[in-house]
Amino acid sequence: MVIEVTDAARIMVEMAAKESDAKGLPLRIAAVRTKDGGLDYKMGFDDEGIKDGDSQDAAGTVTVVVAAEDQPILEGTRLDYVEIEQGDHRFIFDNPNDPSHAKKKSK
Repeated sequence: MVIEVTDAARIMVEMAAKESDAKGLPLRIAAVRTKDGGLDYKMGFDDEGIKDGDSQDAAGTVTVVVAAEDQPILEGTRLDYVEIEQGDHRFIFDNPNDPSHAKKKSK
């Protein structure tokens, strides 16, 4: 498993798939290196489907896919859905391969 999806994130992904008429489409997750060396995360339902080399993991009724080139940087990542501030809920990526991960943990 490249990416662990928490129960809270799984519920929200399933709801989003249902609400956006993306039921049955895989959720593709990617990471792009920024100019400062950090990571910018992308995710969305992929109407092109699963490609050769993609990793596939089940998250309830949704299949989470990661392209081969993104697997090393996303290995061990945890996707969660949390309340940042009262009423402000967001998906977050807890990735031990992200250069800012150690900084976040040491605060």
